[in-house]
Amino acid sequence: MVATSATTPMLTPQRVRPRTARDMVAVNIGNAIEWFDWNVYAIFTPFFAAQIFRAQDPVSATLSTLAIFAVGFLMRPIGGWVFGLIADRKGRRFSLTLAIMLAAVGSLMIAVAPTFNQAGVWASVVLLLARLVQGFSHGGETGSAFTYLAEIAPHNKRGLWASTPWIGVALGTMLATGFGVLLTSVLDKQQMSEFGWRIPFVMGAVLGLYGLFLRFRMAESEVYEANKEEDGHSQSLRDTWRVLVENRRAVLNIAILSSSGVVIFYTWFIFAPSYATTVYGVPASQALLAGLAGQAVFLLAIPIAGAISDRVGRRPMVIAYTLGFAILAFPLEWILGPSALRVFLAMALASLILATCCAPLGAIFTELVPTRIRATVVGMTYGGFSAIFGGTAPYLNTWLSSIGLHAVFVCFAIVLCMLTLIVCLRLPETRGMKME
Repeated sequence: MVATSATTPMLTPQRVRPRTARDMVAVNIGNAIEWFDWNVYAIFTPFFAAQIFRAQDPVSATLSTLAIFAVGFLMRPIGGWVFGLIADRKGRRFSLTLAIMLAAVGSLMIAVAPTFNQAGVWASVVLLLARLVQGFSHGGETGSAFTYLAEIAPHNKRGLWASTPWIGVALGTMLATGFGVLLTSVLDKQQMSEFGWRIPFVMGAVLGLYGLFLRFRMAESEVYEANKEEDGHSQSLRDTWRVLVENRRAVLNIAILSSSGVVIFYTWFIFAPSYATTVYGVPASQALLAGLAGQAVFLLAIPIAGAISDRVGRRPMVIAYTLGFAILAFPLEWILGPSALRVFLAMALASLILATCCAPLGAIFTELVPTRIRATVVGMTYGGFSAIFGGTAPYLNTWLSSIGLHAVFVCFAIVLCMLTLIVCLRLPETRGMKME
């Protein structure tokens, strides 16, 4: 399978219709809510770990909580498969609406979860089930959002439009981080551990209802409507596997392009403030505030990088990211240290590098796959490799640091960047192609 089977040359620019622009905004508000639900878990781990697991060993409780964080990722490829099939057979809008509803359910489950003192081991069971629901939902959200936005975008602005889910990522994560800053400023450590950590999960459930309302009002993708009659694949796992094998080149490209980005994203964009608190002793409120400022850099950089990819191409952007991070991986670690300013500087620099990778990925993924199977292939592949690499990154980072081998984790990220570079150099440039 090659890119030309999914796309054909595009010659004329398109104008953006008001309804289409509103649908783009609706998708990304919902995406921001999903990412708020997903990331408050990692951000508030230091506060609720000892409540759900035995409090006698804080490091063990934190590792157990991060293990469930990783297990939640295992549901993402399953969610990518199920929601991808729904999106390819029933429509992108239906899939996106169902995904945000389940995300809200997962948040509500965590908000009302019992503590270890109240329910013993059943507390961790409830947490695990809630995280599996969220992982299932999140796997469906990502592939469907990339697909929908790439399909409704003007051809000459697909890089910009397909980058906007990362704006939702940044906004959702910043909202989660901002909640952390607010709560840790208002509540003391004991209050945060007793009840403060539940507040953002309650908010996530309430916001999910708003996202549900927005997505009910969206229009379906015209590209999907024009091609849905050609879809003949069934919902069986065997047929889905056949589709993946037939499109194995696109699957391999998406997988390797995803791997380094998700490791760096979860390491620097999500987990860095908690890491600074745990390892360097930076006060939680200061670390979270520095993280919020660092995430704002990513938010501003994403649309700029997406627009640049529409002018210079997708490949140069990803190449710049791989070389930039390989060179700066260890200097970033040296910048990070026992002060909020150093946390901000490290996260801001990492965010600039990361944006050059994340911004063009949505367009690349969707331009590599035909419409009739696009959401399934993108959802399963991206979800699967996010689970393998992104879901384990915080745990692996914490564990290696605890035994004095943090440099091994940094080298691991550099190796993944080099693999991404090799794939990108062999990838056809897909900018300026029209979807069919």
